[in-house]
Amino acid sequence: QVQLVESGGGLVQPGGSLRLSCVVSGSMFMFRIYDMGWYRQVPGKERELVATITSAFNTNYEDSVKGRFTISRDNAKNTVYLQMNNLKPEDTAVYYCNKSPPTWGWGKGTLVTVSS
Repeated sequence: QVQLVESGGGLVQPGGSLRLSCVVSGSMFMFRIYDMGWYRQVPGKERELVATITSAFNTNYEDSVKGRFTISRDNAKNTVYLQMNNLKPEDTAVYYCNKSPPTWGWGKGTLVTVSS
């Protein structure tokens, strides 16, 4: 069974930055073969895909975060990152990582609040 542990969220002012991390673990786990994604959810709304990174390190972004967010991965650490710059209030959400597409169970996520 795969475990996902997200961290790095917090309260930040508009225009600020945060770096999220997600450590992925599980028995006989081969992180490097999976395409990974970061997702976010606002209460009362559907969870949405924010960014993806393939096993070949190709990246893709949802339009509203292009140029502001950067997804990366460290296969040696079984970790995927999301660098978020120039944060906006509309980025406020709980952020989750998962496969792309998301076929694993979800972790607890990490809350990002952008507010002055």
